[in-house]
Amino acid sequence: MSIVDFPYYEDLIFKKTIDIGDLYFFKKFVVCEFNEGININFDNFNEAKIEIEKQYGNTSFGFISNRIHSYSILVTDAPIFNEIFKNLKAYATVTYSELASKVFEIENHFFNFNRRNFDNLEDAIQWIEYHLKETAASI
Repeated sequence: MSIVDFPYYEDLIFKKTIDIGDLYFFKKFVVCEFNEGININFDNFNEAKIEIEKQYGNTSFGFISNRIHSYSILVTDAPIFNEIFKNLKAYATVTYSELASKVFEIENHFFNFNRRNFDNLEDAIQWIEYHLKETAASI
């Protein structure tokens, strides 16, 4: 299910379409729906990075990768992502197939983020919001 079909969409602050896909910005998290077949690496993610930094600055935020399309991530770039996004407190992936879930498990070994996989967008959003509240309460 695309985020645009989800009731939470009414809380959207803004949408940005970039070369690698669509970014949907909400108050405390971003939902990304990347294009079919793209191989995400740190270089082609730069435009997304700039938009994320503009929106959230140094404040804590969550990231949801809504994998409505099949794409890959260059895991050798994971250390760069880990270093750049220090204020990313929760990373959810929504997968819609067993293969995509297995890909998440492999990618998970390379990232330091608090990551979890879901099979629906609603659970992912609830988990992100919970972890952001928990993070704020511990500061």
